[in-house]
Amino acid sequence: MKTLVKSLIAVGLLAGSAHVAIAAPAKAAAAAPAAKAGVNGIAFAYLDAVIENSAAFRAAEAARATTYKAQIDQATTRRTQLIAQIQPMVEKFNKDRAAPGANQASVQAEGEQIQKLQEAGQEELQKILQPVALSRAYVTEQIQDKLDAAIQSAMQKNGVSLLLNPQAKLAASNAYDLTRAILAEVDAAIPSAQLVPPAGWLPREVREQQAQQQAAAGAAAPAGKPDNGGGR
Repeated sequence: MKTLVKSLIAVGLLAGSAHVAIAAPAKAAAAAPAAKAGVNGIAFAYLDAVIENSAAFRAAEAARATTYKAQIDQATTRRTQLIAQIQPMVEKFNKDRAAPGANQASVQAEGEQIQKLQEAGQEELQKILQPVALSRAYVTEQIQDKLDAAIQSAMQKNGVSLLLNPQAKLAASNAYDLTRAILAEVDAAIPSAQLVPPAGWLPREVREQQAQQQAAAGAAAPAGKPDNGGGR
């Protein structure tokens, strides 16, 4: 029961996990000191920060709030309605649970009803905001397509032969942050991105998953020709 209560109150609609506001990109990693060349040819970079602080991504985030205002407003309104519906139920649930001699079966049923409403509400909000999520994924993919070339260019210009993941760097004195240099290359390569994806567009990971499923289905099909009953 403790787990159920925690999931109802600390997670979900009431805790804001279905928040619909567009988050501002993180700036901490991109605000690190500019790279200095000539430190053993080793560097590290925050590639997620490169994408989120790129000119194309930031411009798209600002434009998306206008382009998809209808969906965002609809989701915000619906979330408010769901909270107004579920909040009294949670309060009653907590009161019934704390009452002396509480009927555990009845309390459990209340909790399960609340949980189902939360899950249904989250699915509804995700469906409303699907165009917003697809737009963000489309912009991100356009930037990712330019990222490898930007990394190679930044490494070459700064004399870097080995680029590490930040979590893999061994010591700050033996490496430097190449994030800003890569960000500059990305901004030069893609100063802006298309905001609205084409009809039927799906993110790369979804396309790859579908391709794997199709390949698996093809491999599972009979490879030989059907036997027509002929003799040897």
